Amino acid sequence: MDAVEMIQNRRSIRKYRNEKVARQTMQEIIDIARWAPSWANFQIARYTLVDDEAVIAKLATDGVKGFVYNVKTLENAKGVAVLSFVKGKSGKLDLEKDEYATSKANVWEVFDAGIACQTFCLAAHTKGVGTCIFGVIDEQSISEIVGLPEEETVAALIVYGYPDEQPPATKRKDTADIMRFV
Repeated sequence: MDAVEMIQNRRSIRKYRNEKVARQTMQEIIDIARWAPSWANFQIARYTLVDDEAVIAKLATDGVKGFVYNVKTLENAKGVAVLSFVKGKSGKLDLEKDEYATSKANVWEVFDAGIACQTFCLAAHTKGVGTCIFGVIDEQSISEIVGLPEEETVAALIVYGYPDEQPPATKRKDTADIMRFV
């Protein structure tokens, strides 16, 4: 599968087969995802992989603010990646100073996490593993459930597994509607 096919064919998957993804496969996915670009190559993205059903159940009850679509997906999930990032690095040129290099300040942390998230999902797709990114989350609760280090914060939950559905592509805006030349 080439890069264009990968981007065009990857879908958010909410229904998975009743089968765990092997830890070795997940390690291979993270090995690919670690190549995601980041501010000054600080590589702030971290992946906490959860395949314990009791912990996933706790994420469903306490980690997604009762958002029904996320709860239902987690109730049947066999794997969840907690994507987090190390705070206080992206956006700085000198880590010894508190000042940021741009007016976006620490927003670059979220930008870097987004790049890492997409790279993770595309890497999973190449291995036949489906993913769904959750944004409606309770960062503090998730952090406590999985025991994140204090210097990290949760960016997103990514449910993963072997797809039990093949959703069609959703309509996209025309290129002319999203592009301009100056």
